[in-house]
Amino acid sequence: MGHLRKFIVVNWIFLLIGCQENIISKQEQAKNNAPNIIYILADDLGYGDLAVYGQTKIETPNIDALAKDGMVFTQHYSGAPVCAPARASLLTGKHGGHASIRGNDEWNERGDVWNYLETLKDSTLEGQRAMPENTTTIPHLLKTAGYNTAIVGKWGLGAPHTNSIPTKMGFDYFFGYNCQRQAHTYTPVHLYENENRFYLKNDTIPPHSGLKKESSPYSDSSYVRFFQPDYSPSLIFDKMLGFIKENKGKPFFVYWASPIPHVPLQAPKYWIDHYVKKFGDENPYFFEEKGNYFPVRYPHATYASMVSYLDENIGKLVDYLKREGLYDNTLIVFTSDNGPASNGGTDTPWFNSAGPFGNTNKRIKGFTYEGGIRVPMIVSWPAKVKGGTKSNHISAFYDVLPTLNEIAGVRTTYKSDGISFYNTLTSTDKQKNHKYLYWEFAGYDGQVAIRMGKWKMIWKNIKRGNRDVELYNLDVDIREQKNIIHEHPELLIEFHRIIKVEHRTPENESFLIPALEKIHYKTKE
Repeated sequence: MGHLRKFIVVNWIFLLIGCQENIISKQEQAKNNAPNIIYILADDLGYGDLAVYGQTKIETPNIDALAKDGMVFTQHYSGAPVCAPARASLLTGKHGGHASIRGNDEWNERGDVWNYLETLKDSTLEGQRAMPENTTTIPHLLKTAGYNTAIVGKWGLGAPHTNSIPTKMGFDYFFGYNCQRQAHTYTPVHLYENENRFYLKNDTIPPHSGLKKESSPYSDSSYVRFFQPDYSPSLIFDKMLGFIKENKGKPFFVYWASPIPHVPLQAPKYWIDHYVKKFGDENPYFFEEKGNYFPVRYPHATYASMVSYLDENIGKLVDYLKREGLYDNTLIVFTSDNGPASNGGTDTPWFNSAGPFGNTNKRIKGFTYEGGIRVPMIVSWPAKVKGGTKSNHISAFYDVLPTLNEIAGVRTTYKSDGISFYNTLTSTDKQKNHKYLYWEFAGYDGQVAIRMGKWKMIWKNIKRGNRDVELYNLDVDIREQKNIIHEHPELLIEFHRIIKVEHRTPENESFLIPALEKIHYKTKE
């Protein structure tokens, strides 16, 4: 009888071990089947800067190929019309009424933060206003599902020596610019690798330097000093590919926050030569000694070159993924942080960079009109997303976090402001929609905007005492030209109600818009 008991116990133990191994095996299999995720964020790329969105001058064959393999979104929005708050919204899944970063804040009280030479000497002058230490981000959550995580490119969400640097915000690896001011040159003296400065082979040419007084603006030789040995986007791409090669054996998340095509206009010479031949001669963009970003001999050719160089590297990335058998189960998202800019030699009207929304200044980057916040988004995932498809699903940056959580199988109690658009990507079930999208932006005199179906409401210049709200019907007025707020007073009441619901007093006073603290429902005094 004792031998029988021993036999039963031993078999029970082996059975238990076998079940446990089976559970572990299934967990490992789930991890192995989880897609790799590469999120590519261009900087200041307009809705109309890609061929698949109507661009006719700039060549982007590799991005076009992603669109052919995947889904093109026509109504995707950034979380804000400028860099830092857009990136904060993306990484935290929070809209501008809840996010900790609600504008570009260079943290000026530290000292002469705009002095490039002083910043080289003192790293405590680098970086932007930090996110709180307890901030939850996309990489934090994906790591719980077994992902290795990396960011390459531009950070802009916290200074060195703070708790708000990439390696303390969920990323295993970082290479690129910590500070968005430092990204005002593509040939900097240093970048960062993880928490340490990574020095380049470039001379010290401070951003916003101009031509020397004796230089001719029409001579190519006058611009030679702005072509330094190390072009940062090349180094950034190489480091990203290195991370992918080292981590291809398990799921990885790469956030490629490319600085391209944010000014200054700087690009590899072979691309500039290509577009000079295509566009012909043009007037230079220049100034003497010191001015707006860097001077450039061929501004049109150089802007196009920057976009095509980014496209070229996307092609190299896709080729590598295909060679390694990773492409089919890699989710690639391509988008931009906000609308196109109108400074530093860019020519938004000439390229029609804002596409159907018009290229008028004060209606593109920096503003919550469609040209400032509606951005291209292409999603490729051959294993799940049907190629050559298009979606008019209305979504925003803060939807990305819940979408990636669902894709990766993340279990979390973290509450974002977003709604997963996984069902739109895979057509597996009915897609849940937002009742409205909400923007609150502390910069450019304070702005609030709401998209609710066909309606778009904008309240701008709030800090200057403006009380007038604009209303547009996007179904018939995509350029937001006819303000019809007086025809719909009930929507003004709804606008104020939504602000009351969605606005929370920011943790940092620099993002305070005082009028929002005492919003009322009345349509008239």
